[in-house]
Amino acid sequence: MKCRHCGSKLKLPLVDLGSAPPSNAYLTEQTLHAPEKWFPLRVLVCENCWLAQTEDFAQANELFDAEYAYFSGFSSSWLAHSERYVADMVTRFNLTTDSHVVEVAANDGYLLQYVKARNIPCTGVEPTASTAAAARDKDIPIVEDFFGVQLAKELAAQGKQADLTAANNVLAHVPDINDFVAGFAVLLKPLGVATFEFPHLLKLVAENQFDTIYHEHFSYLSLTAVNRIFSANGLTVFDVEEHPTHGGSLRVFAQRSDTGQQPCSARVEVLLQREAQAGMLSAGYYAGFQARTDQVKNDFLAFLLEAKRQGKTVAAYGAAAKGNTLMNYAGIRPDLISFVVDRNPAKQGKFMPGSRIPIEAESRLKNAKPDYVVILPWNLKAEIMQQLEYIRTWGGQFVTAVPEMRIEL
Repeated sequence: MKCRHCGSKLKLPLVDLGSAPPSNAYLTEQTLHAPEKWFPLRVLVCENCWLAQTEDFAQANELFDAEYAYFSGFSSSWLAHSERYVADMVTRFNLTTDSHVVEVAANDGYLLQYVKARNIPCTGVEPTASTAAAARDKDIPIVEDFFGVQLAKELAAQGKQADLTAANNVLAHVPDINDFVAGFAVLLKPLGVATFEFPHLLKLVAENQFDTIYHEHFSYLSLTAVNRIFSANGLTVFDVEEHPTHGGSLRVFAQRSDTGQQPCSARVEVLLQREAQAGMLSAGYYAGFQARTDQVKNDFLAFLLEAKRQGKTVAAYGAAAKGNTLMNYAGIRPDLISFVVDRNPAKQGKFMPGSRIPIEAESRLKNAKPDYVVILPWNLKAEIMQQLEYIRTWGGQFVTAVPEMRIEL
């Protein structure tokens, strides 16, 4: 396999998680009786540009189909993060009712609803029919397509160039990262600004966040790699911020290389140096990740097997993609975790891909009163523990498996 960005041959392994079905391919009562399509799940690192990436097996149209069930708007902390983002961008870049904001991967309108509330014209680009429909229900204009240079040219020709583009948790999701990034150089107005948020590879490796790896994530990103990819595709990074979302994310600010006038923040060079000093530009940095990943899996399985031996009941909360990575790598089935609760009605009544664990409404938790509740989206641990505090009334305890197996006090 060759690197998605620079074309160099890939040899350096990061991790091999065996095989799994697509993490958002939830099963129905009907598909439960049919075979699932599983793909190898391995990540390699390019030793030329340092882009970490999954091997090519699954295609985007197999991962982001009409039944795609990830809706951003069900997390109150993520909504608050998005509302703050809009307020900050309006102030920093002087956005007005004469501006135009475009969000790529607009999902269910979780972010553009705050742009619309300020009467700033906006457009969302969202390829999945299920989430696009939810955004339209919020009266947000949606272009239902995958983003790249061609779509950017079409939008620009329609007079929809952007003063600000937002791309949250999507840069990792695109198979052709060069075409995707180059599209922003086309879509931006001469003085426009593009922002991108994505989980930071530095955090993923340092904190053992292997469950962030799944087929929908084609790339795992450092600022070093992003800076090179952007420079090669008409964008210049001028600022970067670190945020706690998704276990530690970067918000990268970029502008057109030919016309942008934003001054470059010292934070860019500081973070590039920090990545270099951590060893991210050397093969040795990635060498121990597989062993640490295996340790988490083994510790979690040991906990579940011991709980079963003692007659304890275990449920989980959050039918998240990262949870599916953990479940399938560890080989967990309904005999060890009997059900998963999720707030999203689009997932309720379905089954986790691979593990085939049923997904229930929260009322099931209150009725079953399990001894343990495993929080699968550990990045939302504080929010979920507060929401489910009532499990302690029957002696229930919270459990997280990543970055290490622990019973939460």
